[in-house]
Amino acid sequence: MIDQNELPVYAQDFLAYMGTIKNCSENTIKEYFYDLRMFLRFLDVHKNTNPLPFDEIAVGQLSINAVKDTTLSDLYAYMTYLSRNRGMSSRSRGRKAAVVKSFYKFMLTKSKVIDINPAQELEAPRLSKELPRYLSLEEAKKLLSSIDGRYNTRDFAIVVIFLNCGLRVSELVGINIKHIRDNDTLVVRGKGNKDRTIYLNDACLFAINNYMSVRPKPTTKDSDALFLSMRGTRISRKTVHYMLKKYFLKAGLDAEKYSAHKLRHTAATLMYRHGGVDIRALQSILGHKSISTTEIYTHVNNEKIREAIESNPLSNIKQETK
Repeated sequence: MIDQNELPVYAQDFLAYMGTIKNCSENTIKEYFYDLRMFLRFLDVHKNTNPLPFDEIAVGQLSINAVKDTTLSDLYAYMTYLSRNRGMSSRSRGRKAAVVKSFYKFMLTKSKVIDINPAQELEAPRLSKELPRYLSLEEAKKLLSSIDGRYNTRDFAIVVIFLNCGLRVSELVGINIKHIRDNDTLVVRGKGNKDRTIYLNDACLFAINNYMSVRPKPTTKDSDALFLSMRGTRISRKTVHYMLKKYFLKAGLDAEKYSAHKLRHTAATLMYRHGGVDIRALQSILGHKSISTTEIYTHVNNEKIREAIESNPLSNIKQETK
């Protein structure tokens, strides 16, 4: 749990606005809290030369003047700090830049406590277009066959859903029994609290039905949660990550290289490569706001590209020696 009192009142107002007006999810608000706290700690060091270790700096009483007096140069100094001192990737720095821009826009246009927005011209780091990392079909089968132990029925159902439906971890742990409708339809609450519909195939339905037959008795609070811990409470994201790491290792896969999100990539890639799924349908299944986010999966099938070139009837033409 986060304690918003760790932030100054003006920063708490921003988080309240993002939650109540922009309807950001609890997880998004939590990420904003951590990103904003890091930024304010940087300002305290950068402007006030706070001598405390960075991660111990309390910013609850940081003066609004530190925010008002910030320049574009200060913001780029923050980006440099994130890169050199924290070793953050361009993607992580881009997210933190987006939070800073949203924060200053709120301070200027909503709370109206600043007269100039120094973040208006702040550019986010250019992202390298890396292809998504995913399991091959054989590796996915190997992962499934590695699942055993006391909770194997539950864990198998979780991995099957990841590999067939491409859910995010937060979406999976948030599934309630009532979200499964008409016996084969799953309503998922994704980013921005937006619902989308996913149709469960035979593998998912069989795995869920098997799990329901051994599902432990839930607590009153989590009586409708689909996946439960040994204590009968809703399974946590931390538990899912730990469980997956265990099975990655057991399957002989690199647990540092693969993760729950890589299973989401795997589902999307397998649907596109082997199922011939239309890119728009894939966008709907994954819950991507922009089609450009989904289009990365159209670039992962290099073998198909190779086969296309080699199928050219002129692919074997060679110049005769004269």
